[in-house]
Amino acid sequence: MGRTVTVAVCTLNQWAMDFDGNTRRILQSIQEAKDAGATYRSGPELEICGYSCEDHFYESDTLLHSWEVLANLLRSSVCEDMLIDVGMPVMHKNVTYNCRVAFLNRRILLIRPKMRLCEDGNYRESRWFSPWTKERTVEDYFLPRMISQITSQNVVPFGDAVIATRDTCIGFEICEELWHPASNHIPMSLDGVEIIANGSGSYFELRKAYVTVDLVKSATFKAGGCYMFSNLRGCDGGRLYFNGGSSITLNGNILNRGRQFALEDVEVTIATFDLEDIRNYRNGIRSRSHAAAATPSYPRVKVDFALTPENLISNPPDRPLDGPQDIYEDDDGHSRLVYHIPEEEIAMAPACWLWDYLRRSCQGGFFLPLSGGVDSSSSACIVYSMCEMIVESVGKGDTQVLADIRKIVGDCEYTPVDPKQLCNTILFTCYMGTENSSAETKARAAELASQIGSYHHSIVIDTAISAILGIFQQVTKLTPRFRIQGGSPRENLALQNVQARLRMVIAYLFAQLMLWVKGRPGGLLVLGSGNVDEALRGYLTKYDCSSADINPIGGIAKNDLKKFLLYFRRKHGISSLDGILDAPPTAELEPLQAGQLAQLDEVDMGMTYNELSIFGRLRKQNCAGPFTMFCRLVHMWDHCTPKEVADKVKHFYRCYAIHRHKMTILTPSCHAETYSPDDNRFDHRPFLYNHTWKWQFAAIDEQVKRLSSEEKSSRPHKDAPKVPAKPRYMPFSSVISNKTHPGVVV
Repeated sequence: MGRTVTVAVCTLNQWAMDFDGNTRRILQSIQEAKDAGATYRSGPELEICGYSCEDHFYESDTLLHSWEVLANLLRSSVCEDMLIDVGMPVMHKNVTYNCRVAFLNRRILLIRPKMRLCEDGNYRESRWFSPWTKERTVEDYFLPRMISQITSQNVVPFGDAVIATRDTCIGFEICEELWHPASNHIPMSLDGVEIIANGSGSYFELRKAYVTVDLVKSATFKAGGCYMFSNLRGCDGGRLYFNGGSSITLNGNILNRGRQFALEDVEVTIATFDLEDIRNYRNGIRSRSHAAAATPSYPRVKVDFALTPENLISNPPDRPLDGPQDIYEDDDGHSRLVYHIPEEEIAMAPACWLWDYLRRSCQGGFFLPLSGGVDSSSSACIVYSMCEMIVESVGKGDTQVLADIRKIVGDCEYTPVDPKQLCNTILFTCYMGTENSSAETKARAAELASQIGSYHHSIVIDTAISAILGIFQQVTKLTPRFRIQGGSPRENLALQNVQARLRMVIAYLFAQLMLWVKGRPGGLLVLGSGNVDEALRGYLTKYDCSSADINPIGGIAKNDLKKFLLYFRRKHGISSLDGILDAPPTAELEPLQAGQLAQLDEVDMGMTYNELSIFGRLRKQNCAGPFTMFCRLVHMWDHCTPKEVADKVKHFYRCYAIHRHKMTILTPSCHAETYSPDDNRFDHRPFLYNHTWKWQFAAIDEQVKRLSSEEKSSRPHKDAPKVPAKPRYMPFSSVISNKTHPGVVV
């Protein structure tokens, strides 16, 4: 044991523009890190103001209040005798940067601006920030007077530099810089930087958890050193759920890692390691040593401070060295690592997102139209999962969660001990039946509500529907009819939509008044239950019961929801889910025939949910237009002829074009799927298309003819000798290089 260091990374549930709450959580994390013996604490990206301030970053108020928070931190005795870095926006020479501010004992050491901005997915950082492009360069930053009065400094270094203590060297990356092909940690490590701290704002997506773990392990495996990754967690005011997982990695091995999904506002992850292990590891990689000998130097901010104890022999560390771990979360929530399966992610991420939205919106619970189908049942089960997490957190002594739930239910002495009882208190469900509804769906909804404990009603809304149609009949003297009654497609669709829209109106009426009925203050948040595939296809009525305050499943595919319900059924023994999973998906908006369903979702849509998922991924992830999508699918779907594949692709794109406008009013949902069509942030595309796609569809037709012609010409004459069969269709690369159609861009 030579040079033992204890460091801390922090997972914080910050809230955009909540400067008071953000300050309290930062101070709590610093105190917990100090109590654990850490001499260096690092936190998440933009933790002072919150990551998702978005256009508030244009406001000088946001910059001002961030400096005010930093002033409070500098003055606080909690922050003494510890090296600390925090994230905040800073304007330098009239340009706003996303920065880390490192300070020690009331003195600012370095302001380090972000050098690589994130622009993909839900990120739009260059809208508010500029990247620092002056590598290994620092400039003088003139501090605001409120800070100078505390630090007795007028100027501090601003730029791409590192901090040299008496015993080690510390550098910084900020979120995207870890992901970038030319990551900063490589040249820093070659210049002798031994500890690299990354304040991050990485959000949740299904099946993504392994990414950051692999990145930090790979970074330190190649370059050696300690990588401190601090991430946000929770909903800070938007559609994203930041998924925690802060970690400390040494020489390619995880030493410790925080949880992804939890209700804690503050989680501090500690690790103790020996600086000599870094030096020995790096020195053993000879090619690295040769490269390091020739690398340019970073500007160093020298500070008379040591992260290691002055005398390890007479004053041994309080903590033993941390060794490599396989990380997973056990039943007690301790972090050790096996990645959560997608079904577990669905159970926890939207549940945590709902919890943050509920407690921060100051509402008294949720109202959910429960149809007895997979989608609304999934929303209900996610709320139950949230209730389970609340009970577990309260049981472990989380005073903040207890205070929040007491505020929500309006009872200062309430202590939740059973998820089902809590669900009965905060989740109100309602089956809204019509003459077109079946007894089976009504029974399934009631049984599920009983088993999870929601406060449930079954109502009939035919009277309201008749009243609305009566107004139309009074004005026009005409009576619209359903298709099976001889009505036109327009009449049939209008009669379905009036049912769906009235359910939305009734849902909001009940949401506003049900707590009044129960003698409790406040109102309820209306939950949506439209999945990502139906949004992509536009298989929903504009402003119907898919319109709500928030939607826990709006970013999740139908197939994943079914798997989630299977998992949930096994975990909790909810037998009512068997019937829900076995039943065919239906909107139940057309009349029953002989008491039986006459309307099925996949028949109405003209495509299956499996096909929808494939269309979605090709359209978004693979950036495929109609022609490219056809060229891909003609090989994937070898059970279909080229003509059949073409018809499916055309039908999808027609529907997508016609219904794209519905995405402009899509209920805010927890982002989860990589092909989400949410155009408010994730999928910026037009909402008025030429639905004929004339040029694109002509290219497909031309290719169908070519494939059919080649297939015919390749058929041997009946008397010809048999030869090995050629592939049925052309390789995709050959299709792309085809210049026979003017619509093909080569």
